[in-house]
Amino acid sequence: MKKKSVIFDMDGTLVNSSITLANAINYVREHLYLPRLKSEDILSRVNDNSINPAEYFYKAKSFLPIHEKLFSEYYSAHHGKELELYDGIMDMILELKNREFKIAIATNAYRRSALESLTHLGIVEHFDSVVCFDDVGKGKPEPDMLYKILEEFSIESHEAIFVGDGERDKMAADNANIDFIMVNWGFTDHEDAIGCVDSLRDLLLKY
Repeated sequence: MKKKSVIFDMDGTLVNSSITLANAINYVREHLYLPRLKSEDILSRVNDNSINPAEYFYKAKSFLPIHEKLFSEYYSAHHGKELELYDGIMDMILELKNREFKIAIATNAYRRSALESLTHLGIVEHFDSVVCFDDVGKGKPEPDMLYKILEEFSIESHEAIFVGDGERDKMAADNANIDFIMVNWGFTDHEDAIGCVDSLRDLLLKY
């Protein structure tokens, strides 16, 4: 079946934000008078669908406005030094655009942080849609972001494919009945996943 759209997760899939993500979470924790967590502990839990991330990271039942404010505050001050695209991502995005795919991002990041990051990296203008946690109110693994993108593009679920690096991404795709590709250069390790950007590009261009 011919695909019309490729939807990407952002952190760990397109953007190597491991340093910034860990530091931003610890920045919030410090302001909440919580002890710092080791970076590896944070990154190993980012895509862990068995936990409530607000509870694990901030000892809260759900994410609060103060969490977003502090997290975005750190991102705004440091994304210029700590963020980078994974090798080959920009070339892949441009080739997909040349093949007339509509491309989108579905990220659990807050909109302000996501747009600042993508703008800094010089990639935001290449996406036809960017849908974030605070655009829908329910992050992945709920399918709301993917549904919103399908509606914006006026396409059916079988006409899209979602690319991500974590179990939350896969669950969101399954919940939305969208085909999924797992990649293995992000924050988690998977046995059955695409191992490099060139391989991902070659696979996507077959659709």
